[in-house]
Amino acid sequence: MSIIYKICDVAIWKAAEESRVFSGAGIDLEDGFIHFSTASQVEETARRHFRNRSGLVLVAVATDGLDIAWEPSRGGELFPHLHSDLPVASAISVTPLICDADGVPTPEGGYRDL
Repeated sequence: MSIIYKICDVAIWKAAEESRVFSGAGIDLEDGFIHFSTASQVEETARRHFRNRSGLVLVAVATDGLDIAWEPSRGGELFPHLHSDLPVASAISVTPLICDADGVPTPEGGYRDL
């Protein structure tokens, strides 16, 4: 099983849990696909795109059964994208993020534990 990660507002994720499907947030809806990061990419994603934002969660997603496309993004690095809705049942954990001293949303224990 491979695991990928999504950072999003807790309110958006709670709405997805109620409907059992996550259609994306913000840039996902604009781009027409859901942006994810790998364990090695997610800290930089948090730093670049979510600095100084509160009320965020880190959703760990099992890729089994999902049609993940690996596409170039930041610096040509391949990132996991999903060109359809995400069944909430694919989430294996949801972790609150708290900004560290630099304003980077971080899970308790940091990103090393992913």
